Amino acid sequence: MVQITSDAEKFINDLLEKNNKVGYGIKIYLSGFACSGPQFGMSFQEKPNEGEVVDKTAQGFEMYYDSETEEALSKCVIEFIDDPNFGTGLTIRDPSFEGCSSCGGGCH
Repeated sequence: MVQITSDAEKFINDLLEKNNKVGYGIKIYLSGFACSGPQFGMSFQEKPNEGEVVDKTAQGFEMYYDSETEEALSKCVIEFIDDPNFGTGLTIRDPSFEGCSSCGGGCH
């Protein structure tokens, strides 16, 4: 299961409230791959679709994803960022992923 920081939980709970989606969950899906690893997307979802994993790790909402996304998420953490260079929002990243040579890391 994916790890989520308390700041990210608060941010998502605030978004759910501001968008009148309290009681909804968050759908996490693979949106592609880059040299920094898997790329993810997120959206509001009222309930899980058939066959989706229901992750109850977070406080205040559930997270839903398919088995392929579950595998990619297994080492990831969802974090809230507030950075003048990168903006404010959520990021999903694998803290142990080193990237590739074009990003300054070593390829796996």
